[in-house]
Amino acid sequence: SFVLGLHKLIVKFIQTVSWKELAGCVKSKMSLVSEFLGQLTLTLGGGETTYPTVVPEPNFDPDKDAARIETAIKTKGVDEHTIIDVLTKRTYNQRREIAFAYERRAKKDMITALKAALSGSLETVILGLMKSTSQYDATEIKASIKGLGTDEESLIEILCSRSNAELLEIKKVYKELFKKDLEKDVGGDTSGDFGKLLQALVSTKRDEPSSVVDYQKIDEDARALYDAGVKRKGTDVKTWISIMSQRSVPHLQKVFDRYKSYSPYDMQESIRKEVKGDLEKSFLTLVQCFENKQLYFANRLQDAMKSKGAKEKVLTRIMVSRCEVDLKKIRQEFKTHHGKSLHQTINEHTKGDYQKALLSLCAGDD
Repeated sequence: SFVLGLHKLIVKFIQTVSWKELAGCVKSKMSLVSEFLGQLTLTLGGGETTYPTVVPEPNFDPDKDAARIETAIKTKGVDEHTIIDVLTKRTYNQRREIAFAYERRAKKDMITALKAALSGSLETVILGLMKSTSQYDATEIKASIKGLGTDEESLIEILCSRSNAELLEIKKVYKELFKKDLEKDVGGDTSGDFGKLLQALVSTKRDEPSSVVDYQKIDEDARALYDAGVKRKGTDVKTWISIMSQRSVPHLQKVFDRYKSYSPYDMQESIRKEVKGDLEKSFLTLVQCFENKQLYFANRLQDAMKSKGAKEKVLTRIMVSRCEVDLKKIRQEFKTHHGKSLHQTINEHTKGDYQKALLSLCAGDD
């Protein structure tokens, strides 16, 4: 369906160009198509519109790219610039084709070769790009819960910001990669109401959006959220978890709006008053993502870079995991709410090849 949709868009584009223009040189024509592809917003299988900064390279030649990567790795001192130039400007499916072509050509695994050739932050970015978005999320979750201690911040960011369709795919990939159930692993590594909330999200029981607006249900849910929190002493967290993990996003957006007619505080203020710690962070992340997911990520990026040294783990994860999803829109929200462009902020807070890779993924200065 993606290929069919892309085909229709390209045909429509060609129909708007005169035959005289189409008869021009191939290079000129392909640059027009490339520019057009760069402006595309694509639609995922679940009906969600995407705003990628990394789009398919129209002049794609996996054998040529594989040869460039092989030469870059063999070069004395490693040609990081070429590796960045190729792999940050190709989609995951194209990178996978390059890896197959590389293996045929060099008789060795490209990911292993990249791992040996690169180091530090650049290695983390490039190896992250060699995974699909769901593979990357699954491995980040696994890294958050393995060993002593749990990286709750990473768990909250991923599990509370992904759509139901994304979580279903992450669960499937997690099982394939680690031979374990994500629900069991999350349940075994978290506890209390925080653990119950994350397990409820991973169980993926969220309703699909409906074209029918149920005003009675909206009112009932808004009232239930108020009665379970601000209205009473103590918080009925179970009710909050149930509503926020099972209702569709468009429904919840209307619920939070209706909630204001019952409560003197909006939903985010109510959460801050009622719960603390990881549970508070989780509920806030959910509500922020329901209201404006791309603004949530823009704020995370700003927080990661506002101190003297960038929090590279957060910065890398968002740039890698969202570049083929909605990074273009995150970029727009960043500029609107923080005054500077994401490109400029990355430029100020990072350096070297790591900076070059992130700027290439950013793909534009707003």
